Amino acid sequence: MLAKRIIPCLDVKDGRVVKGVNFVDLKDAGDIVDNAKYYNDQGADEVCFLDITATHEGRKTFAREVERAATELFVPLTVGGGIGSVEDVRTMLLAGADKVSINSAAVARPGLISEASEKFGSQCIVLAIDAKRVGTKPDGKGLFHVFVHGGRIDTGIDAVKWAKEAQERGAGEILLTSMDADGTKEGFDLDLTAQVCAICSIPVIASGGAGKMEDFYNVFSVGADAGLAASLFHYRQMEILQLKQYLQSKGVPIRCRN
Repeated sequence: MLAKRIIPCLDVKDGRVVKGVNFVDLKDAGDIVDNAKYYNDQGADEVCFLDITATHEGRKTFAREVERAATELFVPLTVGGGIGSVEDVRTMLLAGADKVSINSAAVARPGLISEASEKFGSQCIVLAIDAKRVGTKPDGKGLFHVFVHGGRIDTGIDAVKWAKEAQERGAGEILLTSMDADGTKEGFDLDLTAQVCAICSIPVIASGGAGKMEDFYNVFSVGADAGLAASLFHYRQMEILQLKQYLQSKGVPIRCRN
């Protein structure tokens, strides 16, 4: 069984790490390089860097910021935000990213997933989904729609079906964020995560809502391959090493430094 992963996320706006609740009320959470170095030293399995307003503001993710973060990391780095073309993917990979996350641009033109994965390999391409509950299905499970442009626009697309299509088009991973749970610290959305994990064979990274160690155990129990969090780690409310030791004690396969 593959080891589960713990991934701190650097949400970036105007060159600074920020964090909010339900995608709004953003607060400063420190310098990019300082955070990246801290997580590397703490034993994070990967680091995710998302320029959360790039698409909405119509600009590209700054390669310089990626380069700064990459210099302090010795674990895989995923970069997203404002990625709209194969050339954008190339730019981020050359700047030091190991994987590139695509969101709004892939919804607008799904062929971008296929083009990027064919050019650089599916292992480099992460399809990010910002999902929000909009109703209930006949079977009692939640109905989730894909939102784009930093969670501002409801596309009307079924998030679970979109995850499956992304896999078929060549995405190597799904970064699944629950907008409802984001920043609440009330736990990952287990319904949403379980539905996507059940329909996809590629790794699923659960994001949004982590507040305690049990939340990671619970989301791994429904099939997630990785758990991503931001404010929980940014504000030092939980140490990655302690989290890994807890998960290891619960029988979760995870890489834990001695």
